[in-house]
Amino acid sequence: MTKTQAIEHFGSVSALAKALGVTYEAVRQWEYVPELRQYQIERITLGALKAEQKSQAA
Repeated sequence: MTKTQAIEHFGSVSALAKALGVTYEAVRQWEYVPELRQYQIERITLGALKAEQKSQAA
C-alpha cells in the first residue's frame, strides 16, 4: 500500500496516526509506509488495505 492510500482510507494523517498509536509527525516523515506498519494497517482495516508482499530471494 502507498502512504496516500492509507491516508485516504483513514481520512487524514491525524486519523491514520491515531489508529496506529503514533504521532502525526511520525506519519508525515514516512516516504513510504514501513513494512510492519503495513501489516498493522492490514489488520486494523480487516484487509481493506493489503501489505505489499516482498519478493523472496532464492
